[in-house]
Amino acid sequence: MRVSDFVAEDGINIAVHEIGPQTMGARAVILIHGYFSDAETNWIKYGHAALLAGAGFRVIMPELRAHGRSDKPHDSRFYKKDVLVDDQFALIDDLGLTDYDLVGYSLGGRTAARMLVRGATPRRAIISGMGLEGLTRTGTRAAHFAHILDNIGQHERGSAAWMAEAFLKTMGGDPLALRRVLDSFVDTGEDELRALNTPVGVICGTEDQDNGSAAALAALLPHGELIGVPGNHMSAVAKPELGEAILAYLMRP
Repeated sequence: MRVSDFVAEDGINIAVHEIGPQTMGARAVILIHGYFSDAETNWIKYGHAALLAGAGFRVIMPELRAHGRSDKPHDSRFYKKDVLVDDQFALIDDLGLTDYDLVGYSLGGRTAARMLVRGATPRRAIISGMGLEGLTRTGTRAAHFAHILDNIGQHERGSAAWMAEAFLKTMGGDPLALRRVLDSFVDTGEDELRALNTPVGVICGTEDQDNGSAAALAALLPHGELIGVPGNHMSAVAKPELGEAILAYLMRP
C-alpha cells in the first residue's frame, strides 16, 4: 500500500492510498469512500482493494476532505458547493489519468454521480450504496446527519443516530469538519441523470434503503444496471460480495 498527498485548488491536503501495479498498461480505478468513513474502512479492511489489485487494476483511493488522513479544516470557506467533486477532478489532473474507471460508495457514490453530470468520462462507473432520492434530494440525508452531529451524546441507545455516532467515534471523526461537508451537497436533477451516456452499475445492499431506491436510480439511467449484494447500508461494505460485484462489473468488455 502506498500513501501520498496532493494539494487541492484551495490548499487543502488530500491523502491518497494506492495499491496495485503502476505500469503503463495497468487500468486505473478510483474508489471513493462514504461519509464518516475512510479508504481503510471502506476499501482496504475487507479486501475489496486487494481483490481489484489482484486482477491487475491500479487502485486509487482518495480520502475526502474532513476524512481519514486528509486535512479537516473548520472554516466554512473550504466547503463550497461540490467541493468534493472539485477535489476528485483535481486528483485526476494531478495523476494525469485519461482512461480510468470510477467507483463510489454512499457519499462517494453521490460524488461519483456529480462527477459524471459535470463531465467526467470514465470507461465504466459504479454508484454504490446510493438511491435516486439520495442524489435528487440531498437535503433529507444532510438533515439526518446534521441532527446526529448537532446532538452528540444525546441519542437514544440503539437508535440509528446512536449507531452512526458510535461509528463516528470509532473512526475518530472530527464532528465540526464533517458538519461542514454537508454544506457542500448539491442536488442532481433527474434530467441530468437521464443524459448520462456512461455505463453505470448501481450496486446496493438488498436491505439498503438509506438513500432511497437503487432500483429507481438504475431504471432512470440510460445505461444503468441494478446489482444487488447482501446486507444493509453498513453491513454490505464488510461482505466479500461487494468487492466481487465491483470487480465483475469492471471486468466486462
